[in-house]
Amino acid sequence: MRYTVAMDKTIAIIGAGLAGTEAALQLASRGFGVSLYEMRPETGTPVHVTGRCAELVCSNSLKSTKPESAAGMLKAELAALGSFAYAAALETRVAAGGALAVDRDAFSSALDQSVRRHPNIEVIEGEVESLSLVSRSADAVVVASGPLTTDALAQELSSITGSDRLSFFDAAAPIVMADSIDYGKVFRQSRYEDGGEGPGGQGDYLNAPFTREEYERFAYALLEAERVIQRDFEAKDLFQACQPIEEIMRKGIDAPRFGPLKPVGLTDPRTGRRPYAALQLRAENAEMTAYNLVGFQTNLRFPEQKRVFSMIPGLERAEFARFGVMHRNTFIDAPHLLDSNLALRGAALGGVPIYVAGQLGGTEGYCEAIRSGLHCALAIAARFKGIEPPELPAETAFGALLRYATDPQTEGYQPMHVNFGIMPPLSERVRNKGLRYAAYAKRGAEALAGYVRILESEGLLERDGC
Repeated sequence: MRYTVAMDKTIAIIGAGLAGTEAALQLASRGFGVSLYEMRPETGTPVHVTGRCAELVCSNSLKSTKPESAAGMLKAELAALGSFAYAAALETRVAAGGALAVDRDAFSSALDQSVRRHPNIEVIEGEVESLSLVSRSADAVVVASGPLTTDALAQELSSITGSDRLSFFDAAAPIVMADSIDYGKVFRQSRYEDGGEGPGGQGDYLNAPFTREEYERFAYALLEAERVIQRDFEAKDLFQACQPIEEIMRKGIDAPRFGPLKPVGLTDPRTGRRPYAALQLRAENAEMTAYNLVGFQTNLRFPEQKRVFSMIPGLERAEFARFGVMHRNTFIDAPHLLDSNLALRGAALGGVPIYVAGQLGGTEGYCEAIRSGLHCALAIAARFKGIEPPELPAETAFGALLRYATDPQTEGYQPMHVNFGIMPPLSERVRNKGLRYAAYAKRGAEALAGYVRILESEGLLERDGC
């Protein structure tokens, strides 16, 4: 990596998660001095384990790499813009079929070292309770404190914006030790659409197949299991993309068979037929010593998780490396508070602009958080070069998300990830889904190429910058 001597501008970044880490490395590589504030390990959270930068606390998957998917388009965007976190993900990836999954320890360790070794970055450990205090020694502030933003910081942010903070509940899936799985009952296979190759030319996922009788026993046990929070969640409190498996089951006994337990694309080698339902397990690390129960975010008490999830075929004697946990997530009303540069509209501390990146800003997903940190960095770099930041085309993956998340007309906002549903419609209707997605991707690639050319011409992007 080529370092640039720090200029006379200092950017304060609060939070060393994915968004904050990416923003810090992007700005430091452009010669800005960066003060990166992180409360861990001095102040812990319900889900973090280490004090490292960019620690992943939920899944270890960064979603699909397929070029003709919204997630794949976003990854192409990260690659074209020189994302440090995306580069680290590629270096630490583990087999996951058509998805990009990482060894979570290797991933966070690599980025933590990059941050702490960078001469333009000062890591300041300890909880930030006052944005005003931080802004006194900074030329711009990036708030990337994440979905577990502390009450003190959230309250001050609310006082600045004049808006009440919003919160919802999120859930993380359990992890089981590989050597405790009954391999006589599970089988290794990727879904037909993944095309991944695991050990011995087999698929990257383990699959636990249910018969109808096994599934129904499991379903009723799950419905009766004791939860941590003793009430039914209201829809407005629970982000749909991370619903606990027991909440999905409450919508109907067959609901999980069309979601996390869908058997499509799988064939049980013992029967030669599609199973009635199937749980997929994804490797957590390169050594495949632990597996994540895909889509099994949960709010069950730990003993109940052990009891009920041990009813899954092949997991009867499972040893849980981590039980699922439930925690509060906090995000701001992005459509009414953020502009297209992710800066708080009309808000500043003593003339110091405030930017919001990551899940606190109302975007959902690992790559989305990384991209938001990169977007903030580009906007700040443009600001201090005295130029207007180039407009990110809505035809790109993040451009579509940015337009949706910062549109004042968006009401009842919930955190959103990139998807084709929020992209501008194609000029001509394409009925075939595969061809339609390919058209979105082609159009997005062309728009991205034009955006990159503008960034380069303005001196905001250098190909040999790292």
